[in-house]
Amino acid sequence: MTMRHAVIGGGILGVAVARELLRRDPAAHVTLLEKEPELAAHQTGRNSGVVHAGLYYEPGSAKALMCRRGVALLEAYCEEKDIRRVTCGKVLVALDDDERARLAGIERRALANGVPGVRILSAAELREIEPHVAGIAALHSPSTSIVDFAEVTRALAADAVAAGASLRLGHEVTAIGRRGAEVVLAVAAGGSTTDIAFDHVVACGGLQSDRLAAMAGDDPDPVIIPFRGEYYALRPERRSLVKGLVYPVPDPRYPFLGVHLTPRVDGEVLVGPNAVLALAREGYDWRTVSAHDLAQVARSPAFWRFARHHWRTGVRETAGSLSRRRFVAAARAYLPELADDDVVPGRAGVRAQALDRDGGLVDDFRITARERLVILRNAPSPAATSALAIAEHVGSLVAASTRTEDL
Repeated sequence: MTMRHAVIGGGILGVAVARELLRRDPAAHVTLLEKEPELAAHQTGRNSGVVHAGLYYEPGSAKALMCRRGVALLEAYCEEKDIRRVTCGKVLVALDDDERARLAGIERRALANGVPGVRILSAAELREIEPHVAGIAALHSPSTSIVDFAEVTRALAADAVAAGASLRLGHEVTAIGRRGAEVVLAVAAGGSTTDIAFDHVVACGGLQSDRLAAMAGDDPDPVIIPFRGEYYALRPERRSLVKGLVYPVPDPRYPFLGVHLTPRVDGEVLVGPNAVLALAREGYDWRTVSAHDLAQVARSPAFWRFARHHWRTGVRETAGSLSRRRFVAAARAYLPELADDDVVPGRAGVRAQALDRDGGLVDDFRITARERLVILRNAPSPAATSALAIAEHVGSLVAASTRTEDL
């Protein structure tokens, strides 16, 4: 029996899953449905491009395991397809003794996860690697690299189409139902809606993941709250201030990492991001407002519980969004030579932040499988790095479901 699979979502995860399903079963019919007219339109095409090495993640967690597996697969894929990937390295910079103390714990996690070459640097050693960066110590990850994930997505899509996948852009899934053993998707395109039946459906909806889950009758939690991350970019003549990735030491008291400096493969150097509540799920500036999306946030008990704990962080992040001076001052703590006029407005992205019912951040990947449906409920960073490993895992879930049905 020829299997009919649908994959919802044309970001790197959806495209990687479509490719993986055909790698496992070349006879399958795989249809990828993406509501936008292009692939990688949202999180995939608007992220920083960092190929994460696996420094922070709890050893044994899905993030840790899939990140390390994903790095290996991604590096091999980029070499095979001649996709430019730059191993620029990364330093986590400690500004005080408390942050220096936290470096040791991160180093232990990194080593447990198998990250190669990590070591703690003195201030003098930091200056050798990043001459313009200030700090009293740092953790160095020499294997961390950067890539254009949209380019990777397009290459994966070409592989999937060559293997027989049907790629349908501008096709939005508006309902998910059942008809006997089939999963039926209502798909809107060109002003009309058509019901299409499949044997299995994989939802990789990113910012829309909780809505797709609700359509399928899945648990309402976790909910997605959109947080916009805004960047500035160094002027071309100031890009030499950094050689690689310059990050703060994560503070467990705060939900977001904070401003850092990120070179990209095209030569641009990003400064940011902040994290402010987006006024629409796909709202990349203050002018884009969705009453529907805001109403969903306002009705979410999880959001209000989160806000009660982190309102001070929210005020600080919003102030940085509205003031270039404040934004640059946060980066200047690491790069003292940075002046306010060394930056220009850059890109923005929206992070699909999943919150549990108690208002806590869902940190690890969360993937649910039920009755011919696999739904990626939470796939934050390092999901792009981990995409090929996540696709392997999803492929295994679909294969297991198929074997069960054949019994």
